[in-house]
Amino acid sequence: MTGFTSGVKVGRKIGNGHFGQVHEALDPAHGDVAVKILRRGVTLDDANWANYKEFHLGEAKRLSRAEHRNVVKVHYVVEGDGGDSVAICMAFCPGGSLQEQFERGPMTLSEVKRVGTQVLHGLGALHQRGMLHRDIKPANILIDADAVAQLGDFGLVTDDLVLGYGSQAGYSDHIAYEVWNGVGTSAKSDIWALGMTLYRLLHGKTWYDESPDPRDLVRHGGFADTLRWLPHVPKDWRRVIRKMLADDTAKRFQSAQQALNGIAPLSVEPAWETKVADDLIEWQRTKGQRRLRVEWKRLSARKHEWRAWSEPLKLGRDRSLGQSKGIVGRHKAETDLRDFLCG
Repeated sequence: MTGFTSGVKVGRKIGNGHFGQVHEALDPAHGDVAVKILRRGVTLDDANWANYKEFHLGEAKRLSRAEHRNVVKVHYVVEGDGGDSVAICMAFCPGGSLQEQFERGPMTLSEVKRVGTQVLHGLGALHQRGMLHRDIKPANILIDADAVAQLGDFGLVTDDLVLGYGSQAGYSDHIAYEVWNGVGTSAKSDIWALGMTLYRLLHGKTWYDESPDPRDLVRHGGFADTLRWLPHVPKDWRRVIRKMLADDTAKRFQSAQQALNGIAPLSVEPAWETKVADDLIEWQRTKGQRRLRVEWKRLSARKHEWRAWSEPLKLGRDRSLGQSKGIVGRHKAETDLRDFLCG
C-alpha cells in the first residue's frame, strides 16, 4: 500500500493497537520510519469520520512540536489518497515496546528505575507544553536504537474516549481513581498510570495476572493498599509506587518533576534477576565469585517452601544460605524471603 500523499512507502506490519496498525515504512524525507494507519471503521458515518480525520490531522502540528529525547518524534500526519485512512508518520524504535518485556517476566530494579526516569523526563516535557498522554502503559513505552525509552501514542486519546477506550483495549487497569469517578484526566492521572506501569514491569505478567482485576477495585478506592509485591521489591519502591497510585490526588506526586525526585534515591541493590512461573519463583545474582540463587516453590495456595544457596562461578562447592523449615504458609514464606532478598 502506497496511497499517501507524502510518498511514504508502507511495509510490513509490526504491531496492532486499538487505534490502528503500525507498519515499518520508508519516507522520502526521514528514511526508516514507523507509520500508524488509522482506518475508517464500519461504524463511522461520513460526519463522524470527517470529525475523526479533522481531529487527528489537526493534532499534527501539536505532536510535531513535542520534541524530546524521551518522546517518540512525530514527523507528520497525512490523509490517505482515498480519504478513508489517516497515517501518522513517526520515528522508528527498533527495540519494540515494553509490553514484550512485561510478558516475559519481571525487569530488574535498575532497569525499571532507568525506564521510569526516562519516561518521566518525556512526560514532563509533554505536560509543560500543555499536553496530556492519557494512555501510559507498557505497550506505549518504546525503545529506540540507543536503548532509550520513549513515550509513544501520545495525543490520540481524549477525555471523551478514556473510559470506553480503556475498556475495549484491555487497559482500564491504567485509569486512575478520579477518572473512574468522573473528574477527568490531568497530569496527576498520567502519574497514576505510570505508577501502575512501573508496578507491572517490576512483577511481570504471571504475577500480575494472579491478582484481582484492577478495574473491579480502583474505582472503589484503596487499590494501592491491595497490591501484592514480589518479596525482593524494597520498601522504598513500594512507598513511591503507592504514592503514585494514591486515590487522593493531593497525596500523589503533583508533577513529573516531583515523581522524578521520588524515584531518584530508590535502591537498585541487591540486583536480583527474577523468573516467575505458576508454581516456582527464582532469583539469582552474582556476588564476588559466587552465584546466589533462591527458589520459592508454591505447592498450593497454603503450602510453600523456599531455599537459598550459592554456587561457585568456577570451582568449589554449593553453600546453603537459608531455607524454610518444611512447608509454611504464604505469609510466612513471603516475610522470610523479603528479609533474605532485601537484607
